[in-house]
Amino acid sequence: MSRFPAELTARAQRFVARAATQGLIVATVESCTGGLVAALLTEIAGSSAVVDRGFVTYSNAAKTDLVGVPETLIAAHGAVSEEVARAMAEGGIVRSAADIAVAITGIAGPGGGSGAKPVGLVHLAAARRGGVTTHIERRYGNPGRDAIRLAAVADALALLEAALEE
Repeated sequence: MSRFPAELTARAQRFVARAATQGLIVATVESCTGGLVAALLTEIAGSSAVVDRGFVTYSNAAKTDLVGVPETLIAAHGAVSEEVARAMAEGGIVRSAADIAVAITGIAGPGGGSGAKPVGLVHLAAARRGGVTTHIERRYGNPGRDAIRLAAVADALALLEAALEE
């Protein structure tokens, strides 16, 4: 039994099938979702043909150590920023066998927000090996930690789906 909504699991199943057909490999680089995107993808039978690895880079040190995000970038823009999300996705490509990497960094709450970076702010990026890196910013509001994380998983899957079209 999946821990994810049926519609999200069905989308993941379609994504895994399409990625496998195209011979594409995926990595995830997750902060505020703590591995939920990797968990969603690996709920799908046959996902081992598509999923290379998942990086849980919850701390700033993990972002630097595991996927090479420069400390100076985090210091300049903060961990929850477009710049860091892009660097996370690109680092996921460099440090894996993946063709596509998706990254998520945000503030799931209930605390940790500020006026400039409120709870519910999430930056997502997807990088394609030899291609472009895309970014989206979401402001989900504060519907609760679980809802923010699940919404970020859905948006990360949308970025992965779009990356198949490149």
